[in-house]
Amino acid sequence: MIIAEFAIFPTSEGVSVSKYVKEVIKVIESSGLKHETGGMSTTIEAPDLDTLFKVIKKCHEVLVNMKAKRIHIDLRIDHRLDTDASIESKLKAIGKR
Repeated sequence: MIIAEFAIFPTSEGVSVSKYVKEVIKVIESSGLKHETGGMSTTIEAPDLDTLFKVIKKCHEVLVNMKAKRIHIDLRIDHRLDTDASIESKLKAIGKR
């Protein structure tokens, strides 16, 4: 399982970008992938990179369609091949679940 921490937002649309972020969250929710949204990013579980990148691309397209002039994307990926990792297992490992 791939676990990714992902943030995407326009940097060209003023100090408040919540209306853009809300639309991105709708895309992530409709993906069917397990995810947890926090104050600064969303953690997503995906079975493979293609699935993850399809969701990221759809999020990007939403912001382009909303006429954002500049889009910032942060992406960190953890792909463990030695064990079946998940958001839940990572949180359990640090005592947060």
